[in-house]
Amino acid sequence: MKTRKPTRLKEYDYSIAGWYYITICVKKHVPFFGRIKNGKMKLNKLGKHVNKCWEEIPLHYSCVKLDEYIIMPNHIHGIIIITEKNNTVGSRHASTLHRESRTLSNIVGSFKAAVSKYAHDHKNKNFQWQRSFYDRIIRNEKELYYIRKYIIENPMKWELEDNVENLEI
Repeated sequence: MKTRKPTRLKEYDYSIAGWYYITICVKKHVPFFGRIKNGKMKLNKLGKHVNKCWEEIPLHYSCVKLDEYIIMPNHIHGIIIITEKNNTVGSRHASTLHRESRTLSNIVGSFKAAVSKYAHDHKNKNFQWQRSFYDRIIRNEKELYYIRKYIIENPMKWELEDNVENLEI
């Protein structure tokens, strides 16, 4: 079996406070979450549940806040903020937890598991996420500005790219 190159920075502690831009993709880029119409994302039932699960992340991780995000037909872009204010996960007390429980990987993994369970329980038996996820540590306000802009404009770009194939030259 082919070994996959790790996508996380080797020496970085992904449980420390910071702003993280992430992309999570559906396996084989199957459009499970809806479609783009007139530059806007139209979520289907599964897409609406993905949105609900995403917005509930801070309920499960009180050390997490969410910034700009978009659910696309076959992937999600979002900004996750890990704060220092509280190390608790759900209702468990911080003294019983290890810092690993609030790592970016655990936060995203819990989200992916919740979506997968719902999908499989609701007639989407073939639904699968791509392994892992892509991340970028947001280092300054300029990066944050361009990442937010990319997220907001993603549905419009998707439609433009889709129509390029149909252009007559």
